[in-house]
Amino acid sequence: MKRIFLVLLMVCLGFGIVHHAGAAGNPDPNTLKVALLPDENASTVIKNNEGLKKYLEAQLGRKIELVVTTDYSSMIEAMRHGRIDLAYFGPLSYVLARSKSEIEAFAAMKKKGSTTYQGVIIANTSAGITSLADIAGKDMAFGDTASTSSHLIPKSMLKEKGLEAKRDYREHFLGAHDAVAISVQNGKAQAGGLSKPIFESLVQRNIIDPAKVKVIAESRQYPEYPWSMRSDLSPALKVKIRSAFINLTDKDVLKAFKADGFGPMADKDYDVIRDLARILNLDLAKL
Repeated sequence: MKRIFLVLLMVCLGFGIVHHAGAAGNPDPNTLKVALLPDENASTVIKNNEGLKKYLEAQLGRKIELVVTTDYSSMIEAMRHGRIDLAYFGPLSYVLARSKSEIEAFAAMKKKGSTTYQGVIIANTSAGITSLADIAGKDMAFGDTASTSSHLIPKSMLKEKGLEAKRDYREHFLGAHDAVAISVQNGKAQAGGLSKPIFESLVQRNIIDPAKVKVIAESRQYPEYPWSMRSDLSPALKVKIRSAFINLTDKDVLKAFKADGFGPMADKDYDVIRDLARILNLDLAKL
């Protein structure tokens, strides 16, 4: 009886080992699933990045499947469960994903030679707001809770001026950067926070009227949105992926990112984002 039990135990352990190995990601998949930020309609994002898909297929010698999740949280979960191989995260969503997954940042978009960017706080021009202090008692719009430039950065800017959410102003999460700007323009929120490049793009495309919305503060520079990949991909494939991004010069491909190219990045470059989260006492596990 004891011998039968030991045999059964060994069989169960054997099945456990096989199952665990099966759960690990393929280190050298024939098709790479590449996730893009859900900051616009999914079909628009995929259409705009067809050039990137073709470029990566040519450089890496394998099929590329572009993926756009419903929001930041589902993108983080997809990476955690190994359903995507490469992902273009925002700085905060990368930090969140990194805390739950074996992934690594390897590149970030570059503009005018820099791999950093700024956030801005905007206000409705008729709301009587000329400084951050004037946001006290007002409605403040943010994007996604896991957004860097549309939540973490503007909230930290307000905290530096002694303003706390809920205590000193009412916070509203609208999901996307453009929704923040439009809400401020319509007067539903008197102020809001978002990415400076996105705000400038909205003005250039005549979606936002500068006569109705103005920038009242700009943040310091922060590391740009990182490209990241599964750490368990084969070393040779990881080298090829890094090289493909760092050596990318095709303007048609880069147009979707409004970038001049991509520069090398590492996980430590995003410690400044982790520091911001600590300053704000944000529980990253709950975002």
